[in-house]
Amino acid sequence: MAVKAVVFDVGETLLDETALWESASDAADVPRFTLMGVLGGLAARGEPHSNVWEILGVERPATSWPGDGFYADALPALRLLRARGLAVGAVGNTPVEAEDLLREHVDFVGSSARWGVEKPAAAFFERVAAETGLAVAEIAYVGDRVDNDVEPALAVGMVAVHIRRGPWGYLHEPPPAALRIESLDDLPRVLGF
Repeated sequence: MAVKAVVFDVGETLLDETALWESASDAADVPRFTLMGVLGGLAARGEPHSNVWEILGVERPATSWPGDGFYADALPALRLLRARGLAVGAVGNTPVEAEDLLREHVDFVGSSARWGVEKPAAAFFERVAAETGLAVAEIAYVGDRVDNDVEPALAVGMVAVHIRRGPWGYLHEPPPAALRIESLDDLPRVLGF
């Protein structure tokens, strides 16, 4: 069955989270290097990034997603896939406000905050399929995390694409059943478009 929809994780797939984490570090009054180092440790240990606040002993600060944080290859990839007639979505473990940054560039958006379910839960990926109205085998899910994106997408029957960027993207190896890309520019080729 051919892929008819491509759905993207948000953080470190479409949006560079560097400015978000720097802002959170400053708001929590934690040195940036310390916060980034602890995040890297959590990535290496396969633990949720949300554990950073407990480890650092500070409350999670209120932060907002920067509006200009798209990776250079993100918007051209979204435009190309849509121009080729594919349904394109962006959904991740994000606050609702992240949807506003993405809405004009994709056919549908979603967030764990609005949906009330987080990756890697199968229910998250079932919701992705429901949003597209397609069979899971017709959907490619693209993400940087093997544990949150690639493995659960494969488990429900989607085509899983691992992008090697961000801490998790570099530290974790995808299973052989996943496609692997270095840039979103590679996506049409690996999907056969």
